[in-house]
Amino acid sequence: MYNQDTIAAISTPQGTGGIGIIRISGDRAFEIAGKIFSGRRAFDEIKSHTINYGKIIDPESSEAIDEVLVSKMKKPNTFTREDMVEINCHGGMVVLKRVLELVINEGARLAEPGEFTKRAFLNGRIDLSQAEAVIDIINSKTLQSSRAAMDQLEGKLSRKLKKARQHLIELLAHMEVTFDYPEHDIEEITGEKVYVETGKIREMLEDILKSFEKGRILREGINAVIVGRPNVGKSSLLNELSGKNKAIVTDIPGTTRDIIEEFVNINGIPVRIIDTAGIRETSDVVEKIGVEKAQNAIENADLVIMMIDAESGMDHEDEAILEKVKNKKVIVLINKVDLVSEQTADAIAGKLSGFRTIKASVKNEIGMEELEKEITDLFMKGGIGLNNEVIITNVRHKDLIARAIKSIDEARGSYENGMPLDVISIDIKDAADFIGQITGESVSEDVIHEIFKNFCLGK
Repeated sequence: MYNQDTIAAISTPQGTGGIGIIRISGDRAFEIAGKIFSGRRAFDEIKSHTINYGKIIDPESSEAIDEVLVSKMKKPNTFTREDMVEINCHGGMVVLKRVLELVINEGARLAEPGEFTKRAFLNGRIDLSQAEAVIDIINSKTLQSSRAAMDQLEGKLSRKLKKARQHLIELLAHMEVTFDYPEHDIEEITGEKVYVETGKIREMLEDILKSFEKGRILREGINAVIVGRPNVGKSSLLNELSGKNKAIVTDIPGTTRDIIEEFVNINGIPVRIIDTAGIRETSDVVEKIGVEKAQNAIENADLVIMMIDAESGMDHEDEAILEKVKNKKVIVLINKVDLVSEQTADAIAGKLSGFRTIKASVKNEIGMEELEKEITDLFMKGGIGLNNEVIITNVRHKDLIARAIKSIDEARGSYENGMPLDVISIDIKDAADFIGQITGESVSEDVIHEIFKNFCLGK
């Protein structure tokens, strides 16, 4: 269990804004708020789950610090299942820090990162996988990634995993009765039945595990690197996809000397677009460093968008780049097709058999929709719609489900090799424990600490 003192923190991002929120949680939350809040009614007379206008007053000097709206929320119907107060101040950091200072002076402690959500977990309001979904919602880069995280927060994943774990525990209980208390009048469970039932659980876990690649993309996005010779239109493509003039565009080859990147939303997929220096042999020291960085970016890329200049045609440098990226997922964009005949563009495309090829003119926005569709098809076959699908987005969850499946496989293998039930039960117990580590039903303090330390302060 945790130290049940009262905690407080600023819950809104740093910087100037319309409002800023200070959150207080714990047994002394109402007492502390009552000492610094002055409204039409005394704080202890305010009804729970109401918002009240007043002022924050320094108890020592009687100085008014800010006009505020204060929310009073009585346990257990709160985020943490503790008494909570939220003070909505004006959004300047000076006033927020001053109010927080008063709260701490009256007996609260500054919350650790993620401590409010941690208390929600420890008090049984949410399980561990739901708690992890909170940070995924905060970090969501697209509407689809937000929806996937929200599904997890609402318990879609938890319900499936808890059902699987409960089934394993019931099997274990039945097995233990069978081999520990044979004299009891209860139907004996057979190794064959255990084999069949664990097979059903394995199938369900395998379906969840298969969702990880889609979930990873929704959560983390993909790294897409734009490569090609100098002046083929790489920076123009970055600007077009991002809707910003982030990269300098000129007719001078070698303008881009460093890595330029931007996150964009392509049909619900978060894509980190990386514009690189043109890849070519060069004696320019600075440009050479840029080329090396481009080559390193290719190594770490999920997708390579290779650009070829239709006007100048393919040359040995293009061929060398294609050779470097051939083992990656590649889309070749034949750019500037508006400057050449259709036959010329077709001739270049004919040399690129084996590659996904798009004829484009970035300047005239030709081929951009096709490019976005190709990216979607490459990484989200069948579309990105979530429907009722359970998706895992977290590497920790993926690894634990994989370990649970392995333990089930070992249990089933033991049955196939004629091992007794008490031996088979060891691996089934391990599988149940691995699933329990996802939901928090069988997890160590160290793991809990590691998860919540990555949260932001005030959440």
